[in-house]
Amino acid sequence: MNKALTRLLCLSGVVLATALPSAGGRAAEVRDARVWAGPAYTRVVFDLSGPVHYKVLQHDGRVVLQLPSSRLAGGFDAPAAQGRFKGLTDVSDGGTLKLTADMAADSRPHDFLLGPSGQAGYRLVLDLYPDHSSAAASPVAGGHDHGVAAAPSRGTQHALQARRLDSRQVAALLGGERKVIVAVDAGHGGKDPGAHGPDGTLEKNVTLAVARDLAAAIDKQQGMKAILTRNGDYYIPLKQRYEIARAAKADLFVSIHADSSYDGGDARGSSVWVLSSRGKSSVAARWLADRENSSDLIGGVSLAAENDSLASVLLDMQQGWAVQASTVVANNVLKALAKIGPTHRDHIEHANFVVLRSPDVPSILVETAFISNPVEERKLRNPAHQEALAMAIMHGVKDYFETSPPPGTWFAAQADRRMDEQVASTSKHTAPPSAGDRHRVIRGESLSSIAHHYGVTVSSLKSANGISGNTLRAGMVLMIPAG
Repeated sequence: MNKALTRLLCLSGVVLATALPSAGGRAAEVRDARVWAGPAYTRVVFDLSGPVHYKVLQHDGRVVLQLPSSRLAGGFDAPAAQGRFKGLTDVSDGGTLKLTADMAADSRPHDFLLGPSGQAGYRLVLDLYPDHSSAAASPVAGGHDHGVAAAPSRGTQHALQARRLDSRQVAALLGGERKVIVAVDAGHGGKDPGAHGPDGTLEKNVTLAVARDLAAAIDKQQGMKAILTRNGDYYIPLKQRYEIARAAKADLFVSIHADSSYDGGDARGSSVWVLSSRGKSSVAARWLADRENSSDLIGGVSLAAENDSLASVLLDMQQGWAVQASTVVANNVLKALAKIGPTHRDHIEHANFVVLRSPDVPSILVETAFISNPVEERKLRNPAHQEALAMAIMHGVKDYFETSPPPGTWFAAQADRRMDEQVASTSKHTAPPSAGDRHRVIRGESLSSIAHHYGVTVSSLKSANGISGNTLRAGMVLMIPAG
């Protein structure tokens, strides 16, 4: 599931489930297959002409889907390897179509059928998860048979339900503390030179130089990784730029530009832009009107499969989070840029720039300076100033991830460790309060740890606070009983 949407659904408590109609089994064609590789699992979706009975076998790093009385449609192309999916082969044996999916060695498969919904038809879904045996459901043993789509299976619910995970649980699920990914976009390029300075400096060359410096600076930071939308003098369509970021599962998109004024050479200073409210509305309208042909927002399950009201709510939640996050990081970057030179205005600005229209990746556009200003043009040509701009942007971005770390990342793990150290230090230097005092629960504390700290029993602590179970919630205030 998309990282940002997962976070939103976890915070809101929304649970997604798909209602599947029952149908009788009959011969079907496998029309298409597509792969979505997310940070937590990889999803392979097979589009079918109708309902099917199928059998799943797992052996030696492969999953075999057996579909009796079925065949591949003409022109079927096996999808390229992505994530835990390493390739697909097919063979027909006595009228039974066998699709063999190679997967990463430590993968655990889940499979389920989806019935028609919206404009989507029948789909056979194969999810490949990391095999953390202690928390994983039992893998396929020998094989099992499946009928046509009927009611939501455990696999369906596991794949589509939002889970409340803290950053350490997410890190464990992902098998480590992943790096945050920053997509760096050098504006213009190739046939599109961008703005021209008075001495002939081309914006496309300045943006590429700064973007390369920014990517290099990011890659040197622990827990961070950069990707460049372009690394040479060639043209990339605007929409494709933010699609590159989405495909890379980027946590942030930064587009680099140089401003220009047609009112003479007096305008100066850097600026940072985020998507406007009008732009947000136009993006939402386009996605909702063309959901079937748009990229998926929810891990390979198109918004087309949801009714209009739910799709609108999900998209609004997703966009609201992305714009809010964009605003925070934009303010950080603007403050960092102000330390090395003038800013055009003392606040971030809003516009409906195409490159800012990703609905699920926080996105900012940085105007490094006015290339139309002779003084600033000379600075923009200076490699030392280009590097200073890149470092300022990097520090603004890093500050954002330190204060708003995505779950499962190195930054989230560092935040947890700092909190643990603070709690340990406070506990060490503060005398235990007396009975009758109150204690506010913080993340990571348990009934036993609190009871031990105050020298009381767990049962007396539960009794004093009317607690019947063993679960505590961060923020709860507990009355400390007499020892």
